[in-house]
Amino acid sequence: MGHWEWAVATLIGVVSIARTVRLLVYDDFPPVAWLRARFLALFPEDSKWSVLIECQYCVAPYLAAGMGLWAWVSDLNTWWWVINGWWAASYAAAILVSYDQPADD
Repeated sequence: MGHWEWAVATLIGVVSIARTVRLLVYDDFPPVAWLRARFLALFPEDSKWSVLIECQYCVAPYLAAGMGLWAWVSDLNTWWWVINGWWAASYAAAILVSYDQPADD
């Protein structure tokens, strides 16, 4: 692996992690909202564990560790690029569209 490949993989991985954090912490996608509710039901509201699914700063380091492990173990194989490239591209596209809305008159 060349340095440029790892640099691009890092960029793709960071955007993919950001999309996953957004999905887990904020999005209302029904299956994920259901899982989030089940996770929160396991712990009292003031539990330090409940913060893990409610705080982007709390969950991101664990997702980043998993992403780094996956990248290293897979040696950035085709599946890593396809899954994370698609996930990162979908997030980048959503962000671009959200900033490209016509002004309300």
